[in-house]
Amino acid sequence: MKKYSCYLIDLDGTIYRGKETIESGVEFVHRLDETKIPYLFLTNNTTRTPEMVVAKLQDHGVKTDVSHIYTPVMATASYLKDKHPRNTPIRIYVIGQIGVRKGLFSDPRFVLDDQNPEYVIVGMDTDLTYHKIRTACRCIRNGATFIATNADKVLPANGELLPGNGSQCAMIATASGQEPLFIGKPAKPIIDYALKKINKTKAETLIVGDYYQTDICAGINSHIDTLLTLTGVTKKTDLQSVDVQPTYVVNNLNEWQL
Repeated sequence: MKKYSCYLIDLDGTIYRGKETIESGVEFVHRLDETKIPYLFLTNNTTRTPEMVVAKLQDHGVKTDVSHIYTPVMATASYLKDKHPRNTPIRIYVIGQIGVRKGLFSDPRFVLDDQNPEYVIVGMDTDLTYHKIRTACRCIRNGATFIATNADKVLPANGELLPGNGSQCAMIATASGQEPLFIGKPAKPIIDYALKKINKTKAETLIVGDYYQTDICAGINSHIDTLLTLTGVTKKTDLQSVDVQPTYVVNNLNEWQL
């Protein structure tokens, strides 16, 4: 079995399930710390700041810091700054919660503009209103580039599936006539920027997660090896209908040898 010197690790379904701790996931992180193998927690959740993610992980027995957290908001910020000359303002209209707003507007380069922005950025917003959708669509039709933090159509929570950011974006895409550029898993941008942050190559990296459609497809789309843990969304029977199998499948992360 190939040895990897870097891990990109999903959270919900891998380290915890809502408020429930997945002990094998926590022990896996402890083993990485003991062997000093670099890793990033790679989440699609944009409703929390990195500091909030650190606090949640600590509640589940994982002591870490923001240097180990990577989100679609962070990747979005990097993507936009790469598109513009250094120190020039970037005008944006944003739909999203604290994770999106604080993650972008804490950087003075990002300027809120609800009239003529260069970009409309949409993250998960449980307080979504018709007015926000109307503003986003108007800006997109006037030429703003439509960016979605992630494509998750639904979110598992307390035994039900809630509408996700992908569903929000589908409505805006229909009304505006423009499909978004997706940043988070399974799209490539978040993987490219995460590897740049941790200074590792694709060949030495393994993506770990519980959901085929996001975590595993992120690896497939970026040509990175994948490890599916059957502790979350995707079950073994689900793999019978997919074209490309994960590189590895385990019942839980205690089965994985570093």
